[in-house]
Formats: sequence, C-alpha cells, structure tokens
Amino acid sequence: MTIRLYDTSARQIRDFTPLTPGCVSIYLCGATVQAAPHIGHIRSGLNFDIMQRWFAYRGYDVTFIRNVTDIDDKIITKSAEQGRPWWAIGYENERAFNNGYDVLGCLPPTYEPRATGHIPEMVEMMRELIDRGHAYVADGNVYFDVRSFPDYLALSNQELDNLRQPSGDGETGKRDQRDFAMWKSVKPGEPSWETPWGRGRPGWHLECSAMAHKYLGTAFDIHGGGIDLIFPHHENEIAQAKAFGDDFAAYWVHNAWVTMSGEKMSKSLGNSVLVSEMVQRWRPIVLRYYLGTPHYRSMIEYSEEALREAESAFARIEGFAQRVVEKCGPVAPASEVPISFAEAMDDDLGVPQALAIVHTSVRQGNSAITADDKETAIARLAEVRAMLGVLGLDPLDEQWAGGGHGDDLHGVVDSLVRLVLEQRQAARERKDYATADAIRDQLQQSGLDIEDTASGPRWSLGSR
Repeated sequence: MTIRLYDTSARQIRDFTPLTPGCVSIYLCGATVQAAPHIGHIRSGLNFDIMQRWFAYRGYDVTFIRNVTDIDDKIITKSAEQGRPWWAIGYENERAFNNGYDVLGCLPPTYEPRATGHIPEMVEMMRELIDRGHAYVADGNVYFDVRSFPDYLALSNQELDNLRQPSGDGETGKRDQRDFAMWKSVKPGEPSWETPWGRGRPGWHLECSAMAHKYLGTAFDIHGGGIDLIFPHHENEIAQAKAFGDDFAAYWVHNAWVTMSGEKMSKSLGNSVLVSEMVQRWRPIVLRYYLGTPHYRSMIEYSEEALREAESAFARIEGFAQRVVEKCGPVAPASEVPISFAEAMDDDLGVPQALAIVHTSVRQGNSAITADDKETAIARLAEVRAMLGVLGLDPLDEQWAGGGHGDDLHGVVDSLVRLVLEQRQAARERKDYATADAIRDQLQQSGLDIEDTASGPRWSLGSR
C-alpha cells in the first residue's frame, strides 16, 4: 500500500513517504475571517477533510493544523467600514467558518491556531531572519529580501526578473519593490503589537511560517491550500521558513476553485454563494457530495443543474441503503473497503474513480434486492457504508441524523409528501385508480420517485 499525491513543487504525482513512519503531519492554510464563508472557501477544508480521513483509514496517526488569519488588511478595512472592532468581525466570521465545516461533516483539526495568538513566535522568526541577512527594517516595517533566497519562486516556477510587485499601502523603505512585508508598522486607529522595531502588526505570510514551525516543528509532511495561494503566499512562506533554517513541507498539495461563469468564486467579484444560504436550500450531505466528489485538482463550475444532479446521484445511494434496511434490518459498515476503491483513493485521492465503485455496488445491491437475495444485498450495503464512511458521506451514520437547516427542510418535505401519499392510498382503497395514478404522476413530475413496498409507499428524489 502506497498513497500517491500530486506534489506542486515537483509537478508530478509522487509516492508518499512520511517523515515519521506511521504518522502524517498536515498544515492547511485556513480562513481569513473578514467575511462569512462561501462554498469555494469550504471546498478546501472539505478536500483536506477527505485527505485526513483516508490517511486515518490507512492507519496513519494524523496531525492536522488549520490556521485562522484573524488580522489582515481586509479585516481592518471591514472594521472601518462597519464601525466595529476588528476582533469582533474576526470572531463572528471564524464561528461562521466553523459552523460551515461542522454542518458539512468535516472532522475538527488537531489544532486551529489564530495568527494574533502567535506574535512572540513571529518576532523570534523575524529576529533570526534579520540576523541572517534575509530581512531588514525600514520605517518600522520588516521586509524579506527576496534576492537573499536563491530558491525564491521555485514553487510557482517564475523568474524573479519577470516579477513585478507594486508597493503596498504604507510599505515604505523597500530596497526592492519585490521584497514583501513580514511586519507592517503601526497606523493610526489600527491594532498593533510591540516589537523590537516598533509597534505594528503581522504581514499575511509570516503567520503561517511561524505557526507551522510551532505546531509541526522544523519539517512536516504536507502543506495544503487553494491554488490561488501558490503565489505569493506559499512562495513567501517557503522563503521565510527555509531562510530561518526549517526544512518546512515535504509535499505541496493544492485544491482547485469553485467557479461561476468560469471565474473564481469571490465576494469581491459578487459571484459567491454563502454556505449558510446553501444549507437552507440543500441538505448538507448533498452539498458535501457536490463539493467533495469531484477530484480535488479539478475546477467545479457552480450551477443549480449540477447540484440537482448531485442530489439525484446521492438519492440513488441513499434509496438503496434505505431499501436494504427496510427489508433486512440494520447493516453495519464492512471493516474494509473494496480493493478497487482503495486503489483509487491511494492514487492521488481519486474520489471520482472511487465513487464509481460505490455506484457499482449500489447497482449490484439493487439487483440483489429485486431478486430477494438478502445476503448479497447486505454485503453490498456493508461495503457501500464502509466506502461512504471514508468520504464522510454515509447516510446511515448518526452524524447525518438531523442537524442542519437542510435536514429540517427534508423533514418538512417528508411530512407533506406523506400526506399526499395517504390521499393516494385512500384512493386505491376505494378502487379509484385513476386518481391514485394521477397523484403518483404529479409527484413524479415534481421530481419524486414513488415505490410501493410491503411496509407502505416510500419516496425518494428522482433524476429531475
């Protein structure tokens, strides 16, 4: 068994070899909490949730760090616009992110450090980088000298001479406009912390280098994040950490975006869809299926049609599980997933290929139910539950029993549909088959499938 991952720094899929046998350490760039999360934000957390689940299934002891950027330019701008403290905006949106992770079934990280809780570690890192000649102080700002680090831009495969970075607001005294700010000098009305070089606040990039060092040491296995972070954020992290003396990350894994009309989903572009809004309209487990089942390196183009297709696909899985339970009683997950599923997941977390194995088992299980082959139906459901459990999508798992506005809505719909089905059953009992058929047809036109079983009629979402 060898897990293989696409390493951005190597530009190829590599066999995963942990630094410590039996253990895997993961650092994920988490939320910048200037606003509530849209589904593009949450996709990253969900993709890495599946990663940590798969490593755990394969027997690894997983340490998973997901940071929170609770101070940056955007948060300060929001504070001025709204007339509210920066920390209140950050905390409110941090809770919104965690609610989003929770409602979509993401496991909690091992630690979730905030940037503002690690100022001493940042100061120590800057002090060492200044002493080593990799950083300098100018007008109260601390800059990293990019020309002092020969491997700068190796991750993004750019040439320094072709790189142009305009000076940031208040970033005065740079020796080279491409140097980046590790620490920004204090401005009137902004939050600040004391340092040997004057009061100020962290730059965006410094925090992750310092927190990864604190929680994972001088070297760790995997650094993750969205592809938009490769430059400048991850390039700058590497420069700081390696110039400080750390080996830093052995593998770099990046997830693709959720797009709308071909553009990255972004609040600044006005094309974002908030998680809190989506779970009012869609069951959280369906939203997890939609965001989590495409390959993590492929773009997801948002559309209502795509969500409906995901809903229908998951309904087929869920309907199979319900039919087996109704016919055979409770079925526990198998202790192991099928070999073909494991091979797909080992190959760069190939969820689409793994999911094809799930649907094959569902089709086989449905055929077994039709043939009244209970033993085969139970075996197929057991392996389906094991596979879906690894993906966080087992509909029979207690984590999906209630909770979330989407599940509340499903309950309301269930009550309404059952009222209509009672009317249909009453029509059948009085032999008014024309009315009974008309009710069934109308429900099917609404996107529902109706199945008559020994225990009464049951409904599921059809393929609309």
